[in-house]
Amino acid sequence: MTLRNQSPRIGSGEFDLPAVLMYLFLVFLGWLNIFAAVYDPEIQQSIFDLSINSGKQLLWIGTAALLIFFISLIDHRFFETFAFVIYGAIILLLIGVLIGGKVVAGSKSWIEIGSFALQPSEFAKFSTALALSAYLSKQSMNLSNLKSLFLAYIIIFSPAILILLQNDTGSTLVFSCFMLVLYREGMNPTILVIGIVAVFLFIFALIFDKIYLSIAYGILGLLFIFFNRSIKRKFSNILIVLGCTVLMAAFTYSVDFFVNNVLQLHQQNRIKALINPDADPLGFGWNVTQSKIAIGSGGFLGKGFLEGTQTKFDFVPEQHTDFIFCTIGEEWGWIGTFVLISIFVALFLRIIYMAERQRSNFARIYGYCVASIMFFHFMVNIGMTIGLFPVIGIPLPFFSYGGSSLWSFTILFWIFLNLDANRKQVLG
Repeated sequence: MTLRNQSPRIGSGEFDLPAVLMYLFLVFLGWLNIFAAVYDPEIQQSIFDLSINSGKQLLWIGTAALLIFFISLIDHRFFETFAFVIYGAIILLLIGVLIGGKVVAGSKSWIEIGSFALQPSEFAKFSTALALSAYLSKQSMNLSNLKSLFLAYIIIFSPAILILLQNDTGSTLVFSCFMLVLYREGMNPTILVIGIVAVFLFIFALIFDKIYLSIAYGILGLLFIFFNRSIKRKFSNILIVLGCTVLMAAFTYSVDFFVNNVLQLHQQNRIKALINPDADPLGFGWNVTQSKIAIGSGGFLGKGFLEGTQTKFDFVPEQHTDFIFCTIGEEWGWIGTFVLISIFVALFLRIIYMAERQRSNFARIYGYCVASIMFFHFMVNIGMTIGLFPVIGIPLPFFSYGGSSLWSFTILFWIFLNLDANRKQVLG
């Protein structure tokens, strides 16, 4: 057997070697950079020191290895059979957090048992992926049917609402990525387009003057009617275009009310920091400003491992978790960030390729769920460190410090590897 066809084997299936290697590399690279983020040159700490985050992360990596071992031994049919049982158990955990959870950084999203703390919202992602995959894989499923689509939304947004009640907006937004899965499985693309347009309208309303925007939307609507012959043929089509124009203008004026009266102060500040971080560089704009300084100071080749000055003097808050990408940018430079982004992109493409080769609808849909969740985290985490997205507390998969995050992404990813390893056992 050639090296190209060899892959790790646990139990009855063979695991995809490129995907496994990329997972191991990302976890290892994340561990190194967690150490770099907390390293104090005056103390000369060891990366294995259990009193600092790198040592604690090593323990989480060890327990993640145990999770991988047990997931690999489980029959691949278990995940589809018990998808809704797992989903229901996590829903109960989320409800339990609301009743007796611990508040950390303003979010009531942790279950504390002695010195051990667990964040169920992280595990809600893979449980929702399992339940949604089990539901959408039914032979009678048709997402053009409103009832079927509505039930899919119930599966997606039930845990999202519970997490929102915990005041964890960042984790709540992750569930929007399942819209990509629904689109892949036959949802009307109009729904996805409306969502994307709404996001852009929201951003435009924050940046530009409302009156000028409304005038611009009106002009665009009139031009669309004038130059589109198929619309001019029917008066009802003209009314539809004009109605959409009015709705866009109304939505634009509703943004200020939503931001000022619905969002909490820290959420308002995150949006302000995104639009204009220089407005309060020592206040709400501090995180983004310092993050961009740290990444930019690395230049092309970086300052070198453990040589990041922005890191050493704690200019960037939460640099071992949400802002771990800053460490890469400062110490490894443009080259390091390019390599890291390339590995993630390669991993996403590999997951999509693996999803498309599945014989089981459940496995294919679950693969797209994995790719969507991980891509959302990757895009938003890196985007918020360079000022493209608001700071909403989204960890970088396999990279950011934290047991709940590492465990949840490991379970999410290795369940799919298990399904893929046993794809030949599924009847075509």
